[in-house]
This record gives sequence, structure tokens and C-alpha cells, in this order.
Amino acid sequence: MVTGLLDAVTHEVMLFAAIGFAIGGLDDLLVDMLYGIRLVALRLRRDTPLRLAMLRPPPTRIAVFVAAWDESEVIGGMVRTALARFGHGDYRIYIGTYPNDRATIDAVTAAARGDPRVRLVVGELPGPTTKAHCLNVVWRAMLEDEASDGRMVDAIVLHDAEDVVHAGELQVYAHFLAAADIVQIPVSPLVDRSSRFVSGHYLDEFTELHAKQALVRQALGAAMPLAGVGCAIARSMMAKVAQLRGGVPFDATSLVEDYELGLTVAGLGGRAVFARVAERRGGPPVAVHAYFPARLDAAVRQKARWMTGIALAGWDRIGWGRRFDLGDHWMRMRDRRALIALLLLLAAYAALVGWALGAALHWWFGTAPDPLSPTLRWLLAVNGGLLLWRTAMRMAFVGAAYGWVEAILSVPRMFVSNWISLLAARRALFRYIGLLRGQALTWDKTRHHFPDLAESGGG
Repeated sequence: MVTGLLDAVTHEVMLFAAIGFAIGGLDDLLVDMLYGIRLVALRLRRDTPLRLAMLRPPPTRIAVFVAAWDESEVIGGMVRTALARFGHGDYRIYIGTYPNDRATIDAVTAAARGDPRVRLVVGELPGPTTKAHCLNVVWRAMLEDEASDGRMVDAIVLHDAEDVVHAGELQVYAHFLAAADIVQIPVSPLVDRSSRFVSGHYLDEFTELHAKQALVRQALGAAMPLAGVGCAIARSMMAKVAQLRGGVPFDATSLVEDYELGLTVAGLGGRAVFARVAERRGGPPVAVHAYFPARLDAAVRQKARWMTGIALAGWDRIGWGRRFDLGDHWMRMRDRRALIALLLLLAAYAALVGWALGAALHWWFGTAPDPLSPTLRWLLAVNGGLLLWRTAMRMAFVGAAYGWVEAILSVPRMFVSNWISLLAARRALFRYIGLLRGQALTWDKTRHHFPDLAESGGG
């Protein structure tokens, strides 16, 4: 009786998970197919891949925004590297800080050494507020400088305090902003050899996201969310967003102000470009590099913030975009499917536990388990094939970007990614419930570290 009931429950839970995984796997397969079609089309058209030396951007004045709270350990290296790599172009780096964060203020001052290309902005409110609020303080400082200089900037670039900027990225932004409103370049996580699995799983996710999915999104004409780093927004478009939001462009009530900013620009009719420009023939793309969280708790906090802002709050904050735009609806659905995928994961793990327990009970009582239904056997075969395909695709993209060692490690990192996501989902749900109850929104940041590199002009 007990074994029969357990077999029945396990079968139904496994069937639920198998159906969900099949739908998700086919969804991913469709993205792969569209990416393949895009590659074939480019080859048939004999398009020449863009290289940095091929760009001839118009003169462009750029403001680089960096919001910094408790970033004294990394902001100095970031500022020195940016000044060395960007050189003496027409730009200014605005660093937003807080009056109660003297360590970060001192680090910026020491790194800048009075260089007019760096503008330290100290807000009036003690920190932390939210990253969006800090960026709005920087926006107001830029407006004051424009009024004082008698000249407006042409574009705003967003970076984080731990970013390793690329020497050619301002050139890429200026080139594409001549015909677009926002530009996003790839984000390429650095390999942290002290955390090959927790930090390493970001390599796998961002490689596929910015080498494949973003390009498919652009080909479909779907709204392009920004990554918050390595992105540029035309000054005229930023002004439209600010007008829409009462004078400031960043929504201080959002956990993912960068993601929402990209979708807001699309809602205003703005044109977005995801720019993959090679440093040289056959070389890697111009990209932003950074270390991602190396500790499990830090990765969980970061993933929980993304889930809360995109998969939960995104439903009611920004809706589903343009009516009848199936490509855009599909991409937003993919952005928000994280919690559904985690529900399926929980069901699958529960089914595995139920199957193992059932097998033990059948062995103990000397009985035979109920056979799997033909439908479930067929679904498991389909999911097995889809999993092999997904694993091969991930290894291919990671291998192309980081080499065969990381490609092999990307396989066990799938399990690490699932575990981090499960923990993050719990935190995200509780945080979202707290926000619905009026809980104060604060900057839920993670600790960072900056690589030990020579501030050269290289990428």
C-alpha cells in the first residue's frame, strides 16, 4: 500500500517536472536554432565581422557614471585603470559616493590625484540608499557641470566600481550611438582561480547570454535590457527618460534599475544595439571584465536581487511591453522564467528522492516497482537528448571564450548554478513579500575585488 502510493506520487511529480523541462529545453533549442540561422545568414551575405580598427566614430563627449558604496578596496584600481586605458579623450568619470563613506572618498581622491577627468560626487544623504538613487545624484552633478561648461555631453556610460574597462569601449559606443540610443557591449567575467565553481558559473551564464542570446534578442527586434556595466545611453534619450520620471533617469524604487532602463528606452521608441566588435582579426570582443562573487552567500544575494527585480517585481513594474510584439513578449518571458524553472528543479529532485526511497522499500519488501508510463519514458528520452545538446552548446561557447579547461568545468558547474539558484529563489521570495509589505529598499551589494594588473593601454 505504502509503496504503491509512493510510486504513484513519484510518477506524477516526475511527469510534471519532465513536461516542464521539455518545454524549457525546446525553448532554449529555438534560441539555438535562431542563432544558427543568423550565423548562416551572415555567411551567405559575406558580412565582414567588425573590428576595432574599422570604426571611425564621430567626436563624442562622454560621461562615465560609477556608483560607489563601501568600495574602497576596488575603486582606486578601477579609476587608475580607466584613466590609463581611456587616455586623454573627451570624457569625464563621475564617481558617486556618500558622506559617511570616507574610505571610498579617500580612495577616489588618491587615485584621481587632481585629474580633471575624474569628478568626485558626494551626495547629501548618508549611505547606503539605493544604487539608482546614487546614480541620480551623479546625474544632477553632470547637469551642473554642463551648465558651467556651456556644453552638453553626448552620451552616458555606466560602470561598476569593480569593472576593468576596455581601452576601445568608448570608441565602440561613439560609433554605434551615431545611429542608436543605447549600446551594450559584452560582459566577460574574469576567471577566479580561488573559486572555480561559485565564481566560475558566471563565466558560463554570461558567455551564452552575451555571445548568443543577446544577439538573437536583437535580431528579433525585442527590447534590450542593459547589464548596468559596459553600456552607453545617448544623452538625448536619457533626458527623455528623466522627463518621464520627474527629472531623474534612474528609478530609485527599483532593484534592477539597469535592466528596467533598457526596457524603458525601448518603450520610448529608442533603438538598441548589442555590439560585438573584435579587438583585432580573430581576437576576443571588446568587453568589460570583472571578478564576480566568489563566495556562496554573496552569489546567492546577487542572484536573489536579480530574481526579485526581474522575475517577480518586473511583472507588475514594467509589464509585457509592446502589444502584439511576440518576439519581445517571448524574451521577457525568458527573463522571468527563473522561478518557474526552480519549481521544476525542486519537483525533479523530489522525484529522485521518491524514486530512491521507493526502490529501497521495494527491495525490502521483495516487490517490483510500478513501470513508468510510455509518456513519461518518452519525455525522459527527449529531456535526455535536450540535456546533452544544452551541455554541448554550453561547452562550445565557454570553450571558445575561455579554453577547454573551463569548457569541461562548465559541466559540473551546472549543478552549482542550480544550487545557487534554489537558495536565491527562497531569498527572493521573502524579499519580494517584504517589499509588498512596505519594507525599505536598500543597496544589497556584495564585496568585490579588483585584479592585480598593470594599468596599460591594452584591453
